[in-house]
Amino acid sequence: MEYTLSLCQEIIWQSKRVFGRVTSIYIGGGTPSWLPVKLMEKIMDTVRDHFDVDPLAEVTIEANPGTVTCEAANIYQSIGINRISVGLQSAHNDELQLLGRIHTYDRFLRTYEILRQAGFENINVDLMTGLPGQTPGKLIETIRRVSSLRPEHISCYALIIEEGTPFYSRYRADDIRQKNGQPTMELPNEDQAYELMKRAQHELIAHGYEQYEISNYAKPGMACRHNIGYWTRKTYVGMGIGAASLIAPACLVPQIEGEEAGGMGLEQRITNIRHIYDYIEEASHLMAIDPQAQIEDVPIYDQVQTITRKGAMEEFMFLGLRQNAGISREDFYQAFGKPIDGVYQDALLQLKKEGLLETREGRIFLTEQGLDLSNYALSKFLF
Repeated sequence: MEYTLSLCQEIIWQSKRVFGRVTSIYIGGGTPSWLPVKLMEKIMDTVRDHFDVDPLAEVTIEANPGTVTCEAANIYQSIGINRISVGLQSAHNDELQLLGRIHTYDRFLRTYEILRQAGFENINVDLMTGLPGQTPGKLIETIRRVSSLRPEHISCYALIIEEGTPFYSRYRADDIRQKNGQPTMELPNEDQAYELMKRAQHELIAHGYEQYEISNYAKPGMACRHNIGYWTRKTYVGMGIGAASLIAPACLVPQIEGEEAGGMGLEQRITNIRHIYDYIEEASHLMAIDPQAQIEDVPIYDQVQTITRKGAMEEFMFLGLRQNAGISREDFYQAFGKPIDGVYQDALLQLKKEGLLETREGRIFLTEQGLDLSNYALSKFLF
């Protein structure tokens, strides 16, 4: 309850600092579906009372299997949450246990049934490739089971082992071997991890899903608008512990002028403090702070990075090219006042010669091979 009140204080304060119509809302990080529904109602009411939320906004909440009751699902619908992302990862219970998940596949099926009965028509399911001991057969079975349920969206990510986790302690040596192209003990080696990723891609496409980003697949017209906003560098405001924001001067109140025509101004990437008790303490002082205060005078901010023009160009390229549709030459020119070839001609020519990049109808995008070798291809756009 105390954290929710602090979050609502930040929402109110941020609404006085930034302006613009809200076209998507994403409630994520951890498992927000554990929060009592009355508190979720309070959060959504606060957002709608203080921000200009588009009536057709995409509003997503993350949930783990077994954390959503029938009552909660119905209340989510009534407060305007219209999309839900369920973290399944695998349809095999032994793989779920390896990941330290507390749910089973049967529990996922029950959660999925609850969501459909509540009227959710936009459901994402998270899956994972590259698990310890995962075989192509087990991965394909997972995809076929999930695809048969016909969710509107499937995210299929390769396993990333995060430092500081029990998983990292157990598989650290294998993780290093995999990245160096060496034989592994339990994790798939580099070639096997690639094969699993390609098997997933082909299987999902065969079941009617369109790949629109390296790790994301959707039924026609059901791509995640919120994530596309990240990849196209739209301004976003994150609120709560550890939340990240991308703030352009033009969205601040009062409007701060950036560079002249063709410039993006000095954007800032901001991260809130991560410790919950520190956040609650600092949020309690927010209402006494002028919304026009300088960034360094805002106590809930932990990290602030000013993005240079060069950095903005790099982000435009390596975020935009993650999408199958690639990037627009016109969008680059409108953002930076320069033709893209004037900045990246050598990289574009090299990648095109290597068969990793194509240009067509004013757009630039990675080929299938380019997407497979995206780390290499995208590195060419870093100065």
